[in-house]
Amino acid sequence: MTVEATTRTSMVTGAEPQWWYRDLVSCLQSTFGSVLARAGADPLTVLGSGWRFLHRPGDVRSEEFYYPCPTDASREPDLGAALAPHHELHARWWQPADENDTWREVRDSLNDDRLVIAAVDNYHLPFRPAYGDVHAAHLVVIYGLDETRGLVHVCDAMPPAFRGTVPIEAFLRSWGSANPSDVQDAFFSDSQIGRRCLDVRLDAEPAPLTPELLGGFMRIDVEHFTTAGPGRTGLTGYDRFAAELLDRCRAGDAGALRELYPFGWAMQAQASLHGELVRRCGHEWDDPALAGAGRAVETVAHAWTGLRFTGAHGLADPRAVSSDIAHHLTVLRSAYARAVDAVGACAARL
Repeated sequence: MTVEATTRTSMVTGAEPQWWYRDLVSCLQSTFGSVLARAGADPLTVLGSGWRFLHRPGDVRSEEFYYPCPTDASREPDLGAALAPHHELHARWWQPADENDTWREVRDSLNDDRLVIAAVDNYHLPFRPAYGDVHAAHLVVIYGLDETRGLVHVCDAMPPAFRGTVPIEAFLRSWGSANPSDVQDAFFSDSQIGRRCLDVRLDAEPAPLTPELLGGFMRIDVEHFTTAGPGRTGLTGYDRFAAELLDRCRAGDAGALRELYPFGWAMQAQASLHGELVRRCGHEWDDPALAGAGRAVETVAHAWTGLRFTGAHGLADPRAVSSDIAHHLTVLRSAYARAVDAVGACAARL
């Protein structure tokens, strides 16, 4: 094992990574936020400039960090581009290539002064509330590796928030966990961790955000929402997603509600960040209508809460909650329509 055979220490330079967190984001946005902040970019500007709806049937995984990515047969999915469609953010998954040197890529990244985002199982991490109790897929940031003392330096902004060292053997158990099915967490267990990591790169410094630039982003996003495409995108994509979800609930398909929770979190987090950014810009630029548009998008994010949690509580009997699911789908659809109208009106004059 690497921990027994080497005496190397690898750390990024400078300050420890920042905690970047918002109430409605998952570990996906929080870890990307830490990487962006270290790169000198404002995480809210990069992660909140875009706002889309995309549902890919059969693609949802039981992981806190699931996020739908547009498909392109010529390229592997780019999670960074999906999270930040208006910036040069790119991310790809990788796994160690050499079982005899599991840490090689992590070591190389740290020595290149770059953070590593790693998938883990909370069950094996001493600082997580689920330690020794609940299996659940999660993301953390690695910013140091001390193979001499057998420690991994980890940053996790998600509550209760942690920044410090973890015994290397505990981290290896978490990083390589099978993350078996766990009745205590039906939404983020049963998904093998497989020592996955994310390589995240911001290839261009974000331009200063001006009304003209934000208006251009918003016009592209409104076109996305109002133009029907072949996939489940925009408002027509939402309608297809909602109709299928309701049909599956009425048929007693618990899998529909099991998928709703992680998928809904992805859409909820994105709406939350976009709404906050637009609202912030409205206040900074003394534009009440723009701030109001931001609040309208934030309403979409909060409407996802009712749908996701109704689905979670109805997992044991989907038919029994189908009428409540229908209600929350209607509330959410109305919120989307109002927000798209408000964003479109502002985008037209910016």
